[in-house]
Amino acid sequence: MDLILEVDSLAYSYGNGPVFENVSFSMGNGEVMCVLGPNGAGKSTLIKCIAGIFKPAAGSVRIMGEDTRYLASGTIAKKVGYVPQQNETVFPFNVLDFVVMGRTPHLSLFASPGEEDMKIARRSLEKVGVEDLSDRTLNSLSGGQRQMVLIARALAQEPALLLLDEPTSHLDFGNQVLVLETVQKLAASGMSIVMNTHAPDHAFLIGTSAVALTGGRLIASGTVTSVVNSQMMSSVYGVNVAVRDIADIDRKVCFPCGSGKN
Repeated sequence: MDLILEVDSLAYSYGNGPVFENVSFSMGNGEVMCVLGPNGAGKSTLIKCIAGIFKPAAGSVRIMGEDTRYLASGTIAKKVGYVPQQNETVFPFNVLDFVVMGRTPHLSLFASPGEEDMKIARRSLEKVGVEDLSDRTLNSLSGGQRQMVLIARALAQEPALLLLDEPTSHLDFGNQVLVLETVQKLAASGMSIVMNTHAPDHAFLIGTSAVALTGGRLIASGTVTSVVNSQMMSSVYGVNVAVRDIADIDRKVCFPCGSGKN
């Protein structure tokens, strides 16, 4: 299997100390890796280190065999698409114009998007099933629609690796399912995806592998079933967690059972 991402002994620190240390894992083409852990575990920071937004204190990130320490930001952006946690858009951009901004790494300085760039932007909207929104403004969209447009903008970069930082946060149940199904469809087409999530159950729904961060350490990495189990998730989140097989939907589910404190 060809490795698309290799993270080796990665560490990141803020002024008051390390966020995480000695994080190592790898993934291949067409995989979906779910990054799990409580608030403050460093999940978003890890994603930003992989994307080249943050500079690690130690260790390395390789994308398709190339060490990102020696790549320009524009070169990384051609290989890695990053979708941040959803935030409000101040300017009323047209959806198609917003998505074509993803072509920026492929354009020379002061160049404007050409017809081919517009085609790629439209194709990106089609991939996530929202091509009918191309003439709308971002401010007119629902939270779920806006999240799909953000993913489309990242796809317009034509990346080999897609990084999603809590893509279902602040979305209702139906829109969460829509985003997860889109991630699954993109992976089936060959896209490699790393996704942060607060919901371990998402790993059973769409993941091919998972890692768990807590207390500044990577405490588990591997197949979903080896990471998302009652003992490991209870340790990660500090509450009693149950993992059960549900026969009528033919999969495992993960849910909290309480703190165990009276």
